[in-house]
Amino acid sequence: MTGHPTIGAWTIENVPWEDERAVALRAAMDDEVGPRYAEVYAAFDAETRALLAEDFAVDPATMVEVILVRDAEGLAVGHAALRRLGDELEVKRVFVDPRARGRGASRALMGELERLAREHGAARLILQTGNRQPEAIALYERLGHRAIDIYPPYVRFPASRCFEKVLTG
Repeated sequence: MTGHPTIGAWTIENVPWEDERAVALRAAMDDEVGPRYAEVYAAFDAETRALLAEDFAVDPATMVEVILVRDAEGLAVGHAALRRLGDELEVKRVFVDPRARGRGASRALMGELERLAREHGAARLILQTGNRQPEAIALYERLGHRAIDIYPPYVRFPASRCFEKVLTG
């Protein structure tokens, strides 16, 4: 397993968006987070739900980096990605398996995303989460992210909460 950065007990691995472990972790994220917003989406008409689906769609071609965090046994227990959104780099799909939470995996993922973003010349990172994910909001705030206005493409979704972290200076 040489060549992969190790952060504490965690090993970070760059993978393609289509990596089966990455796909499985994103599906687990959807299974966990989706129900939190089901009634929010249900309140929209069909046309707005279709527009929101477009807003939240992720084009794999825009992915700049996809990383997994592996535990001591080599199991992929976390996922995060950076995507190009206009002139910005945006954090996407941060998820840690519930069995690995509370041990620094999300901090390792976020730290590696910041390092990679700097390598790509980003002055800041932006991200969107939702108001029904208080644990994510708390993490981002602990890591020095500050709330910003909702940015496109998330402006149609009032439950959005957006953040930035300045990487320079």
